Amino acid sequence: MKLSMMSYTLARQVKKGAQFDIVAMCRLAQELKITAVDMVTLYGRPAAEVRKILSDHGLAIACHTFMGSELNKSTVGERTAGVDAVKRGIDDAVTLGCRTVMVVTPGDKACPRDISRRNYIRGLQESSVLARAAGITKTIENFPGPATPFAISSDVLEAIREEPGLKLTFDNGNVLTGGENPAVSFKRCAEHVAHAHFKDWTITPEGSGMECMSGQWIKAALIGEGIVDQAACLKAMRDCGYKGYVNIEYEGDAYPADQAVRQ
Repeated sequence: MKLSMMSYTLARQVKKGAQFDIVAMCRLAQELKITAVDMVTLYGRPAAEVRKILSDHGLAIACHTFMGSELNKSTVGERTAGVDAVKRGIDDAVTLGCRTVMVVTPGDKACPRDISRRNYIRGLQESSVLARAAGITKTIENFPGPATPFAISSDVLEAIREEPGLKLTFDNGNVLTGGENPAVSFKRCAEHVAHAHFKDWTITPEGSGMECMSGQWIKAALIGEGIVDQAACLKAMRDCGYKGYVNIEYEGDAYPADQAVRQ
């Protein structure tokens, strides 16, 4: 296993209207001897420019992550914008020199999660030829929230059955929000895992933070300071022979993002 820097961890604390400093992210990665970055969007820069910045700092691109919420529509015509977004993301990944993408698939409170899952599966199928033609591995992740279509292993495996080329970005914290043991979930999906995120949560009073599928409420914590059994996840991944990247993800504000990554 190898650690990768997650641009989102740093960019989410950037003040509104300010430009995310990709060079500072690269320097932090170099300081911590992290060799790759997951680019979660391109922050308004051309893909070729981002590739050069990372290359100049000796960094590979572990994954290119982008939004796919427009796939959550009920008809082919309505999903066209989502399929086009996936195409742009795949084209950018090719320019970046990255072979793995992650399509972000949030739920919709107005849509039951099984219907959202069906919509996304159809949209992912409709964009599958684009990924195959480009030689790109397309992934989805376990995602949090009561309306999420893909939280636990059974959700993910349903999609993979219907689109065999689809892979998983395993997110150990998000699996927990669906009520499934993350280590067990990894083992169930191990053969399909192409990338991974580690994060952590603490339990909060009802109505404070984010609601889980179970009805429990949580907020983001530093990895190792919350309720996710990180050691059990690492053991499961080693036992299954996972050799890919693991993002360091932090969604909280108790620490400055760079400090959180260092710790």
